[in-house]
Amino acid sequence: MAETVRPYRSQNWVLSKPAARGKRGIVVSQSREAAEAGAAILEQGGNAADAAVAACFALATVEPWNSGLGGIGFAVVLKAGESQAKVVDFGPVAPHRADPADYPLTGEMKKDLFTWPEVVGDVNIHGPLSFVTPSSVAGYAKIKEAFGTALPLSDILAPAIALAKRGLPADWYTTLKIASSASVLRLYEESARIYLPNGLPPVPPYQGSPGFMRLGQLSETLERLAKAGLDDFYRGDIAHGLVKDIAAAGGVVDAEDLAGCKAVLRASPTIDWRGTHLIHTAGGLTAAPTLERVVAGMDDAPIEGDGPSAAWFAQLSRVMRDAYRERLDGLGAATAREGAKEPAETCTTHLTVVDGEGTLISVTTTLLSSMGSRVVLPSTGVLMNNGMMWFDPRPGSANAIAPGARPLCNMCPVVVTPKDGGWPRLAAGSSGGRRILASVYQTLAWQLDFGMSTEETAHQPRIDVSGPDSTSADANLPAETLAALEKAGPTTPVEHAVLPINFACPNFIRVDRDGAEASSDAASPWSAAVAAKH
Repeated sequence: MAETVRPYRSQNWVLSKPAARGKRGIVVSQSREAAEAGAAILEQGGNAADAAVAACFALATVEPWNSGLGGIGFAVVLKAGESQAKVVDFGPVAPHRADPADYPLTGEMKKDLFTWPEVVGDVNIHGPLSFVTPSSVAGYAKIKEAFGTALPLSDILAPAIALAKRGLPADWYTTLKIASSASVLRLYEESARIYLPNGLPPVPPYQGSPGFMRLGQLSETLERLAKAGLDDFYRGDIAHGLVKDIAAAGGVVDAEDLAGCKAVLRASPTIDWRGTHLIHTAGGLTAAPTLERVVAGMDDAPIEGDGPSAAWFAQLSRVMRDAYRERLDGLGAATAREGAKEPAETCTTHLTVVDGEGTLISVTTTLLSSMGSRVVLPSTGVLMNNGMMWFDPRPGSANAIAPGARPLCNMCPVVVTPKDGGWPRLAAGSSGGRRILASVYQTLAWQLDFGMSTEETAHQPRIDVSGPDSTSADANLPAETLAALEKAGPTTPVEHAVLPINFACPNFIRVDRDGAEASSDAASPWSAAVAAKH
């Protein structure tokens, strides 16, 4: 009789994470320190936009594997008392000198995380030719300009500057993240100098408190932005340093790309949720069209009892696989070109903010891969994105590399309003590449359809569908649910752990007339919701 080997489990604990509640505003982030930076701005009299910008800049100093000044993103903003949200679009744009000939193919398919044909030297994945124009700073500037208060920029950047001067905590989580990228970080001099002391990832002390790692010239760059203004990143001394370093490294992002970088403000497209709510999204180049397909496919899903049933999960598994089949076969880059596909794994960050007036902001920002291009530019300390990885490297293909082109991406920040104009209102989003969509849908459904609190939602076991062929299911789901999922299609039970990353990391805010409640993913070690105290 053959011996049965049980699936390996790395976790034997029960995790719990408290929600934050308050009437004066809340910031939720994958880094508690970034959330605290935003909450401090609320306490100084700033609004949700000011707090979001403060938290985004802080994230560049404490979560460099996910986002930073060299990244891109999208935000959805719903001002208090209004019913139509706005999108701040600072999504990826290829440089104007992008040349498909710079990305010759090996003739092989990439064997690890990517669906594209392999490029010689992986130059679309890391290094200077992987950069798209860094638009995050332009996006944060537009959020501040369009929705912020008169609070000085120097005040808003002060928390990030303080964190940058202190340095990145060299704790176990930092070590894990750096070690995961070490084989590529070592290829780039400034990156290796910062992140790989003595050629190896930092090691936290056996006991006591971890030390801190200075992130090159990042604190000086933040101080320059606080004094000269955010436009300096694109047309001033910082821009000059960026251009010089990129050219020296062999990249093609240049002064024209930086000077032409714009964040666009537009109306948010909406999705009807069961005739009761509107989901305000970031629009067609994000995961929004596929979310709309899933919402429609789940319109008749069974809603009964205190939570989702086995039949509900089985239907979601089928609907999401079909939606991803349509997405990967039918959606493309700008102007809906056919056939675009995305890498299976990306690293983003998400934050949600509400202020005491009720303005809601949902921001997703990214360097794309973990630590992006893995290239830190020495003059500025800016860690650059690897957004060229979003493009199909085959010349003439549907999602091909081209000057100024925009690719399809996975981000899905949302704000939710009742159709009757009442309460509650929600803001939500997630990090996790193609896993984002499943987490956003489920966290919305559990709050809108099953009446769960944010704290209950943050602790619910989920499924993930990142493509048309299979489903991953949290091994903590009931046996009946796992059996129904397997009957609906190929299903693999997995752990919801820090690494491997089998599920996205969502966070969300729910606002009622008498205050707000917010939560972050219970399994994410650094994440937290922080309420303003006064």
